[in-house]
Amino acid sequence: MTPRIAFVFPGQGSQSVGMGRVFYDAVPGVRKVYEEATAALGYDVAALCFDGPSDRLNLTEYTQPALLTASIAALRALEPAGIRFMAVAGHSLGEYSAVVAAGGLTFETAVSLVQKRGRYMSEAVASGRGLVAAIIGASEEVVSEACREASALGIVAPANFNCPGQIVIAGQKAAVERAIELMKSKGCRKAIPLPVSVPVHTPLMQVAADRLARDVAAATWFDMSAPLVNNAEAKPLRRADDIKASVIRQLPSPVLWEKSVKELSAMGADTFIEIGPGTVLTGLIRRIIPEANIFNVHDPKSLETTVAGLKEL
Repeated sequence: MTPRIAFVFPGQGSQSVGMGRVFYDAVPGVRKVYEEATAALGYDVAALCFDGPSDRLNLTEYTQPALLTASIAALRALEPAGIRFMAVAGHSLGEYSAVVAAGGLTFETAVSLVQKRGRYMSEAVASGRGLVAAIIGASEEVVSEACREASALGIVAPANFNCPGQIVIAGQKAAVERAIELMKSKGCRKAIPLPVSVPVHTPLMQVAADRLARDVAAATWFDMSAPLVNNAEAKPLRRADDIKASVIRQLPSPVLWEKSVKELSAMGADTFIEIGPGTVLTGLIRRIIPEANIFNVHDPKSLETTVAGLKEL
């Protein structure tokens, strides 16, 4: 039986110095992706991805276009295999990679948009004022209740519903710290502060969303060749106007990743290919849909394994 494939793309946190270099060296068409990004942004994106330094690569304004570029480079390396996909999705920033993959934006337009997205996000909350933490082993109800109670100290909210037993919260530092205390008192197994100072996917990002909306409106979008299951509602969208509105809603709204993967499965997807640096989504999908076929493409070896594995299905 022919596998029904969903392409999925990683978000911020999957970046690392050196990402994409092996594709750049081994696949002729990949070099053009980095050249297009460099022309659009005005600095050497290949040098940033391959050589860092990590301090610069991890600045949100630089992370986002670099990660998008590395993800589309991996996609270009995969394209000669002629794999057909039925739907796409991306985690937070990865949603832009997914839209490019399905023809909703040109890569050049997307890389310029995400550079602005990263800048607006970092300017929305002063450095050191925000905190992001992964909560392990607490239910959605416990997390939501703790955030509500801690909101007396400031804004705190669930930011990512990643998979069973893993929810990320974000917000103003004192409120996040209080929410963590409350969850630990209710049996939460672990709370891990993350090295991310921008509390994305909370109401604190509304000001960034409002600024980004002008750039999104000015960009050229297209109806897509396959549906995007979006972060904000975990619903399949295909029309350009729907996608434009969705990427704005995404910034102040939590990422419904677990529901998105379940929606892809309900649509018929039985095979998921994570395209881009790292294997974070591979691990999450394995916990959400254990019976799914899951592959990833982040270097030539994983590309070879994916193409060979698909032939065996």
